Amino acid sequence: MDGKIRRSHSSAFKAQVALAAIKEEKTITELAGLYGVHATQITKWKKQALDSLSEIFSNKQERRSQEEHENTEELYRQIGKQKVEIEFLKKKVGYFER
Repeated sequence: MDGKIRRSHSSAFKAQVALAAIKEEKTITELAGLYGVHATQITKWKKQALDSLSEIFSNKQERRSQEEHENTEELYRQIGKQKVEIEFLKKKVGYFER
């Protein structure tokens, strides 16, 4: 083992550093020295922030509708499975509806 300790940074810290990089008021090298993070890492966080910006502004209704559709499909699947199980158990114990 080379003795290096891997640090973990909070999402708020990453966002702060990425925002500073996006503003371009200081160079990546200056930000690396200021925040004590490698320049490559800052570049990576900046790219992640810029790539995910479109998701922030995407249509919330569209996402909500998709989630509701997925939830509904899952519930129908579970109901169907339970119906099959109930019918099987009814036959197993000899219960017949009249």
